[in-house]
Amino acid sequence: MKHPTYLRYEVLRTFRNRRFLVFSLGFPLLLFFLIGGTNRTADLDGISFPLYYMTGMASWGTMVAVISSGARIAAERQLGWTRQLRITPLATSAYFRAKVVCGYLMALLSLVVLYAAGTSLGVRLSAGEWLTMTVLLLVGLIPFAVLGILLGHLLSVDSMGPAMGGTTTLFALLGGAWGPLASSGVLLTLVKCLPSYWLVQAGKSALGHSGWPPLEAWVVIAIWTVGLAQLAVRVYRRDTARV
Repeated sequence: MKHPTYLRYEVLRTFRNRRFLVFSLGFPLLLFFLIGGTNRTADLDGISFPLYYMTGMASWGTMVAVISSGARIAAERQLGWTRQLRITPLATSAYFRAKVVCGYLMALLSLVVLYAAGTSLGVRLSAGEWLTMTVLLLVGLIPFAVLGILLGHLLSVDSMGPAMGGTTTLFALLGGAWGPLASSGVLLTLVKCLPSYWLVQAGKSALGHSGWPPLEAWVVIAIWTVGLAQLAVRVYRRDTARV
């Protein structure tokens, strides 16, 4: 099986999965309209509430989208599909690349939907601000794409759903997707060590924060990406050794 053929198959299969569409698109959009819509005339330090809340929902929705690739991996492991693929000419890197691409496509779709919702509630940004926010969000998602692959090889299908929901909710809460958890002190120092904090801050770049992203953001994202990648490789090798 050639890589383009497999990638096309994966993309079609991903967008036909209604459950993942609901989780990665429906929930963030629903919350945005419920909370952002009822506070559309409010502002926070001169920033419109719909803009502020849209950036938080964008970080959460895209996080769910890229991690959801792990659920597909877990399902394929259970069905024995990954074992069958390993005896085909398809390279292992191509398999994981297809999962990451599908996760990012879902993330982009989530952004498009939330941007459209934000615009309908009066959010106005320049083309450069939209583009900068989008690019920074996509970069901030890298460790979460690796986390999805790790969870997919670590958990069963039955435990993947609760684990995904709990993990993304905890990361979003600590990262400040629904509002800042801390403004100073030890707690702020701790949450700054999480990739979700900088993912949320990537969305907040549209609020006019100067000097973003700082070096600290790149360091945290890089450390988490490398650490999770090493764990994912170890778990993958352990999983394939069982066959």
